[in-house]
Amino acid sequence: MVEFKFIEYGTDFGTRDMGQKLRLKLLPLINGNEKVVLDFTGVNVVSNSFADECIAKLLLEMPLDELKKRTTFQGLNSMAERSILVALQRRYKVIKEAVTK
Repeated sequence: MVEFKFIEYGTDFGTRDMGQKLRLKLLPLINGNEKVVLDFTGVNVVSNSFADECIAKLLLEMPLDELKKRTTFQGLNSMAERSILVALQRRYKVIKEAVTK
């Protein structure tokens, strides 16, 4: 397993700009051969917009089942976990609706 430690980039993540920057760093790891641990240990804040840009937009690169196989989360506080779950649910719904049209 490969660890991606968000604490190396800060403790508070609130912007889409930072989300995009970290998603672009994550993609080569996720597309590699090892499972990626998304380690949020020590991170205080994860906004909905950051979570969408960094994590949920990965669904534009691969199906949800594939993302689940290639990643796992670690060290999320309850607020960060909620932001990520909401972002994933919203993005998944948008993608699903686009496919059924």
